[in-house]
Amino acid sequence: MGQVVFLPRALTGALFTAALFAAGWEYGLYGIGGAAVGTGAAWLLGVDRERLAQGMEGFNSCLVGVGCAVFLGAGRPSTVLVALLGCAVATVATAAAGRALGSWGLPALTLPFCAVATAITLAAPGLGRVWGGGAGLAALPEPVAGPGDGGLRLADLAQGFLAGFGQIFLMPQWYVGALVLAGLLVAGPRVAGVACLGNAAGMAAAWAFGVPGAHLTDGTSGYNAVLVALALCGVFLEATSRTVPYALTGAVVATVSAGAIGALAAPVGGHTFTWPFVVTTLVFLVAARSFPRLTAARPSSPAGD
Repeated sequence: MGQVVFLPRALTGALFTAALFAAGWEYGLYGIGGAAVGTGAAWLLGVDRERLAQGMEGFNSCLVGVGCAVFLGAGRPSTVLVALLGCAVATVATAAAGRALGSWGLPALTLPFCAVATAITLAAPGLGRVWGGGAGLAALPEPVAGPGDGGLRLADLAQGFLAGFGQIFLMPQWYVGALVLAGLLVAGPRVAGVACLGNAAGMAAAWAFGVPGAHLTDGTSGYNAVLVALALCGVFLEATSRTVPYALTGAVVATVSAGAIGALAAPVGGHTFTWPFVVTTLVFLVAARSFPRLTAARPSSPAGD
């Protein structure tokens, strides 16, 4: 569970699990079940024990499980079946993405989750026994559902800031985000600080570009920025005074690209998920190879691939 944010820490994962249960016991079960199915499938297929122990085979399937609960309806028996299949397929997608991107020295990130979840949500409306109308918690709200650009209060922004952490798990509640932030704090103040800076940068960029107030208060403007900031400052690039601005630039780019990806996905019933994080991070990691001052040193403590 902790590997969703590159942290192979059991306590972090426990707090993330608590965050999902705080949103609803169904989401907690789907999250734990997804992680278990993905890890179990990888074990049956003979994946290296170190990857299993580090949680590398469970985080994408965890997100797939939660995504099924959110977008298909947690209480439907068909959702359970789709989630089981999707989490198992996520293991195959993880291996395929790791093999393809690994040949270029790049991590798979949450690409397997994005691919599987996108396929499920696009196919579901055509499957009568699967589609329940998409009454999930984290369905993107209409712009009119939140305060107007001029009506945002400090409390609204604080709520949106915390919700940005919750949206990493597709949950828009501020208290879920608070527990996710607590999980980041367990890993250390530097990790939490980078995540907070990324979240703030994403929200600021969204506000500057005129994103509706509803998307500032429900956290959808910040979660991709959080993941990008963590990836580019402390995980795949060392956390230094040089990588901080590079990571925050990536956070802003991810926020802008989220709007573009959302606009492309909406007409066909798709969702943004963490595609902006995946695309932005891969582009910035490839580009970083041309910038010696960013890549002179690598982090000593791995937190993922």
